[in-house]
Amino acid sequence: MKASLGANTILLPTPTMVVGTYDSSGRPNVMTAAWGGICCSVPPCVAVSLRKATYTYGNIVDKGAFTVSIPSELFVREVDYFGIVSGRDIDKFEVTGLTAVHSEVVNAPYVGEFPLVLECLVLHTFEIGLHTQFIGEILDVKIEDDMQDERGNPDPQKVLPCTYAPGAGAYYGLGKKLGKGFIVGREAYMGR
Repeated sequence: MKASLGANTILLPTPTMVVGTYDSSGRPNVMTAAWGGICCSVPPCVAVSLRKATYTYGNIVDKGAFTVSIPSELFVREVDYFGIVSGRDIDKFEVTGLTAVHSEVVNAPYVGEFPLVLECLVLHTFEIGLHTQFIGEILDVKIEDDMQDERGNPDPQKVLPCTYAPGAGAYYGLGKKLGKGFIVGREAYMGR
């Protein structure tokens, strides 16, 4: 039997996305967000939901662009810190010693030490309730050369992305590979 948890924001896992923006004076800022993910294939888009109270919200509205840096689990402390303090008051790059890199594609910074980056222009904005969802068209994806698989795609076992479990309020790494998508189910139930 299943226990009811009521209406809640629990989905396992959620991505740990570090959203990069510039403020009105051109200072780079980042914040950690877990409410979001890929939302369209053509054009390629990512959704990020933020509260209006966040500094990043105003920066995205002002600039119409943002990046999503995907951290490896090695940077869990920095990722957590990025979600605790506001860029209104603190230069998060200066405190953590991480590098703000200006995107060559959009007017937003990304975290140079993080292995995977999505560079996005705001395509749509939706007021949902407490959060506003920004749909960013992904204009480019950057990955460290040594973190690609044999086909040139990000290799999760090399990137080691950090994930977040909202109900537990904790960060987790990825588990083991369970099977190849569109193959494991076909083999089990459709024959080869």
